[in-house]
Amino acid sequence: MTNNLHGRADLDDVDHALLRLLQENARMTNARMAELVGIAPSTCVARVRSLVDRGVITGFSARIDPVAVGLGLEALISVNIRAGARARIAEFSAGIRQLPEVVQVFFLGGSEDFVIHLAARDSAHIRDFVVEHLSADPTVASTRTSLVFDHSFIGVAVGE
Repeated sequence: MTNNLHGRADLDDVDHALLRLLQENARMTNARMAELVGIAPSTCVARVRSLVDRGVITGFSARIDPVAVGLGLEALISVNIRAGARARIAEFSAGIRQLPEVVQVFFLGGSEDFVIHLAARDSAHIRDFVVEHLSADPTVASTRTSLVFDHSFIGVAVGE
């Protein structure tokens, strides 16, 4: 179970099954996963540890309801970087990722350079974010904000 020549991990059906279960519920007990997959608990522990060690699993986290923590409005902000500021892309990306409102950052190829997924209290919070962190940044050429009405976490398709 090593990585192949293309940098992808070699995964079998057991690995795929474990990944699907962990994506659905990362708090599932090892014993329950082993039972569902049809392997011994000790094998299950070793397989999950191997998936982590090989970088297939990059972390375990909780999905938090933004409304429950007072962040009931989400937005996707498209950002274009100034042509003369291309050397600052890594710096811009690293800085934006540190801001507490930022849920995800996507670096793109295409008409936009970045899409920032933001969780905010209200529209004024989004406006302030755009004005203070984007429009005021000399690296940024333009932004476009779209409000998110609804979204679902689907996860990565594994073993399909």
